[in-house]
Amino acid sequence: MISLLLNLVIAVSTAICIGLSAKESPMHVVMRFFTSLSNVFCGIAGAVLVVFRALELAGVIEAIPNAILVIKYSATASVTVTLLTVMVFLGPVVIGYKPLLTGTGLWLHLINPVLALVSLFIWDKPTAGFWVVFLGLLPVVLYGILYLYKVVVLPQGKRWDDFYGFNRSGKWPLSFTAMMVGGFLVSLALWLIG
Repeated sequence: MISLLLNLVIAVSTAICIGLSAKESPMHVVMRFFTSLSNVFCGIAGAVLVVFRALELAGVIEAIPNAILVIKYSATASVTVTLLTVMVFLGPVVIGYKPLLTGTGLWLHLINPVLALVSLFIWDKPTAGFWVVFLGLLPVVLYGILYLYKVVVLPQGKRWDDFYGFNRSGKWPLSFTAMMVGGFLVSLALWLIG
């Protein structure tokens, strides 16, 4: 029951936060951020888990399919990368903590990732081998390629602003490598702990 409630909070709060963000900026701008994308992924995974957990509690199914728990694992790894990026890099180096941990940012950068971690470690652990670490890394890899293309590769007039500051002074190779290694280590840590 607690897993159901935690995942319901994640799904509902994500929908509310993305909706509120879309009132301030166009949706295509809101969805440029890994924070938004990782939380939407986690919110969808949470919503699916709520349905299966309700079916399990009602006795309709015996257990939640492992594939659903693997998806939850990958989504949790992605919001954990969001949490750690905010706490270790964006907060102290780029923006400061206050704008990142107020309003919707408090939910998307801190509360939802923590709820997802608690849910994963206590109730929603998948049964999976080492290969699942790469599924946890996959959202970081896909977003990293997109960000690199939009910030570095595109011609100057068509680029996104480097809103994460990963290409300051042309240091994208270091930033890209750090994010891939960091994403891998996060996913590996979740697998080892779980």
